[in-house]
Amino acid sequence: MSAQEIQAGVQFKLLIIGDSGVGKSCFLLQFTEGVFKEDHTVTIGVEYGAKNITISNTLVKLQIWDTAGQEDYRSITRTFYRNAHGIILMYDLTNLQTFENLDTWLNEAKQNAGDDVMIFLVGNVLDLADEEREVDTDIAEKWAEENKLDGFLEGSAKTAANVTEVFTKFGEILFKKYQNQTTVTETRPPDLVIIKPTDTKKKKGCC
Repeated sequence: MSAQEIQAGVQFKLLIIGDSGVGKSCFLLQFTEGVFKEDHTVTIGVEYGAKNITISNTLVKLQIWDTAGQEDYRSITRTFYRNAHGIILMYDLTNLQTFENLDTWLNEAKQNAGDDVMIFLVGNVLDLADEEREVDTDIAEKWAEENKLDGFLEGSAKTAANVTEVFTKFGEILFKKYQNQTTVTETRPPDLVIIKPTDTKKKKGCC
């Protein structure tokens, strides 16, 4: 599809939250750069990545912030909830404790980003599910439904399974909400940045 056929679009700010070690940084890097680093260092504070996708012939830029899971950095990362359009809540499906801690993360997200923020649940480390799974898919799906989350998928940062699908599906959900808001109000929803198709030529990736 040529740039001329892609309409000017919007920019969404996403956060990835969850316990330290669940693979947030690796998941982000796999999406933005298409690589997996086995020895990726623990995030201190926040890491950032961005990528453009196309939804309904409209350019959608996802600005993604990967937050540190350690308690020592929680006061720093809380400031990044401001103006977030969506939050990816991540756990390691081979580590039950990371799933049990989701209640704490969900409460923090709602306290800092507001009750109306869109939240998508992701179970990482799908590549080890056959041998080491500790969280059943139906249990996680039920938890997501009970907490009225906006989506759920399992994936693997290592093999890239469902990585693109997570961000694309969540982007579609956010874009639909954006369209509904503009239809009702006939104005642009707050905190959204309109971007032009030529922005796709700019360099993307983590910093």
